[in-house]
Amino acid sequence: MSEEVHYSRANDFPGLVLGTARFAAFRFEPHYHLDSHIALIAEGVQRQSFRGESLVLGRGTIQLMPAGEVHDGIAGADESYTLRTFRLSSDLLKGLGEEVTGKHALPSLAPAVVRDQALAERLLAIHRALEASPANPLVNDTRVLELFESLFSRLLRPAPVDIPGTLSQPQLRRLREFMEAHIADKIVLDDLARTLNLDRFRFLKLFKRTVGMTPHAWLVRLRLEKAIEMIKAKGGWSIAEVAHAVGFFDQSHFTRAFRQAYGITPSSF
Repeated sequence: MSEEVHYSRANDFPGLVLGTARFAAFRFEPHYHLDSHIALIAEGVQRQSFRGESLVLGRGTIQLMPAGEVHDGIAGADESYTLRTFRLSSDLLKGLGEEVTGKHALPSLAPAVVRDQALAERLLAIHRALEASPANPLVNDTRVLELFESLFSRLLRPAPVDIPGTLSQPQLRRLREFMEAHIADKIVLDDLARTLNLDRFRFLKLFKRTVGMTPHAWLVRLRLEKAIEMIKAKGGWSIAEVAHAVGFFDQSHFTRAFRQAYGITPSSF
């Protein structure tokens, strides 16, 4: 079986590189990285020597590898394995850590192997989604913040900041007014959080608790509802013009979202 290696940069997050690789005969000789890694085995088994110990990593394990730690890696039992990694620059790790935990200085990520099937599956899903999705800052901001919240909640090193309460009705009105005023524009999580003078993580937690949807899902629905108003008005707009007027990248993206939401295409509405 041929070896496959693919790296991609998350455009919305300078300092985050996603790696996906399938290895069979390839062996990682002892090495280290200048950035920190979160590594997950999606299929198969990797054997590794680290700090004098022999580790066996399979699906359901999460390896936290700080910068500078020497380790190796090889397929277990002469079989192939699939490895997915989040490579995190020190600046990105510190910035997101501060945001999620409320600490001004994030302690160095300690080396650890966490055996947690549910969390590993959640992180694998986030990795696949980030790798597959087109650049959508509102979606990807949410995914990366949820990645770190999940890790810090599990490790409690340090724990995420506790954020009680909900958004008020005046705050929700202000958000809707902002979204409607910028319905055709690219909206990012920072924009929404700044509208209420909150940081991104606090805003995200309060919004989801109050509304029951992610900000992106709520915004998509608003765009679709505005599109319906335009279609019903029969103002001579083409479907492509409606799509762009409410902030969709192109007509095909708009049509997929419309069918998923209402069960029919915009032209059949």
